[in-house]
Amino acid sequence: MKYGFVLPLGDARCAAEMAQAAEEAGWDGFFVWEPVWGVDAWVSLAAAAMRTSRIRLGTMLSPLSRMRPWKIASETATLDNLSGGRVILSVGLGALDSGFAEFGEETDRRKRAELLDESLQILTGLWRGQPFNFSGQHYTVRETHFFPPPPPVQQPRIPIWVVGAWPRPKSMRRALQYDGLLPQVYDADGQFRPLQPADLVEMLAWISWQRESSAPYDIIVEGTTPGDQPEQAAQITRAWQQAGATWWIEALWEANQQPDGLEQVKRRLLQGPPRPDAG
Repeated sequence: MKYGFVLPLGDARCAAEMAQAAEEAGWDGFFVWEPVWGVDAWVSLAAAAMRTSRIRLGTMLSPLSRMRPWKIASETATLDNLSGGRVILSVGLGALDSGFAEFGEETDRRKRAELLDESLQILTGLWRGQPFNFSGQHYTVRETHFFPPPPPVQQPRIPIWVVGAWPRPKSMRRALQYDGLLPQVYDADGQFRPLQPADLVEMLAWISWQRESSAPYDIIVEGTTPGDQPEQAAQITRAWQQAGATWWIEALWEANQQPDGLEQVKRRLLQGPPRPDAG
């Protein structure tokens, strides 16, 4: 299992400093969130790339329905080259309460799913290089030879982690087309509920039945662990590892609401990842 850390607040300079500290503390990945309006994720990650050499860098997550796919194709490829091939792109529909309606972004779930699907096709197509053409319901792209950028370092593509809603087959099949699953679970009434290790076991059984590719596939779960209690922290992540997770993402989202939130985040980051062998 690998271990990532999400920075829930702070500017680009803070991201650079925290990413360097995360790398030194033994974390495998450093992630920032991508707001509708706020501190720019890709500027922050570029700053982090300049202060690190090993740690993976990415978003948690990028809602492609409100983004121009050719713009994020440019950003991710540029960062992948800058970092020497360390980018991970996490995508999903995004959280509506993060400002979608306030800025006139699409809020209809079906349309956002259509935009996500088309954006992923365009993104991966542009990474492959020219000639590339695409004609969809929402986007049309024609091949261009106007100063095309260099391709990403990572081949055949930058890893893409996709939110998959269980037990919704269409959402899950979308995730299976790419490189990793960010699992969400809904109950019989269609209401979101917290993920449990038993859910992951059930989802992995379905994935092994449905997935045709034999390439490695990541399963990503997020949560919080007590950094000052390494044995208890290790027990938490061990349960997820045994259920089949390949990444644990430490996510202190509530720190955004705390007056000393940044200090809490830094303290937990410096305590290091909750590796099962620590218990």
